[in-house]
Amino acid sequence: MADIPQWQAKGDWFDVCKCNIPCPCTFAQPPTDNTCEGILAWHIDEGRYGEVDLSGLSVVALGAFTGNLWAGAKAQMAIYIDDRANAAQQQAIQAIWGGQAGGWMAGFAGLVETMRGMATAHIDFDVADDLSSWRVEIPGIALGEAQALTGPTTAPGQRVQVHNAPGAEVGPGQIATWGVATTDRADGFGFKWDRSGKSSKHFPFDWRGPDAA
Repeated sequence: MADIPQWQAKGDWFDVCKCNIPCPCTFAQPPTDNTCEGILAWHIDEGRYGEVDLSGLSVVALGAFTGNLWAGAKAQMAIYIDDRANAAQQQAIQAIWGGQAGGWMAGFAGLVETMRGMATAHIDFDVADDLSSWRVEIPGIALGEAQALTGPTTAPGQRVQVHNAPGAEVGPGQIATWGVATTDRADGFGFKWDRSGKSSKHFPFDWRGPDAA
């Protein structure tokens, strides 16, 4: 890690996947029907990798796996990096998301057995300020849209949330807000699906490199 600069990244993450609501993976359990595939999306509100500013950039992954990811199962994945990123920003994102920069993503990247590909793409990312909805789109490749989960006993404007999730995909200490995927469509690097009505959840993330204060 001697050549890795101090870095930090914080922002919003969410997924839309094929699991029933709520996705068992967030509870460190095997996915519905023992298989999962979906879209994972990150947006860096504030971030820096050494002198490289990462604020405002997004990353999207398409992924699939069989079995319990937290108990030894391995995933296949493809990564799309925001096409607004310059060469230094792309290298920084690859170091963080690839695990070489340490921190939470070093462990998460270790869950990926096969990387099907990596590309830059135009990414539209949006999370409502009140967490009533979230959305990501890579035109022609991926579209994930979700509405916050509600029901007959949920008070208006209140969110269905989980604290201390045992399988939080962004690391410990963050709060999951549950939703229902209104669109989950992908076609890239051999991943292809089109569905709606399944699970989605939003987490904030706040990562730092091993040597960051």
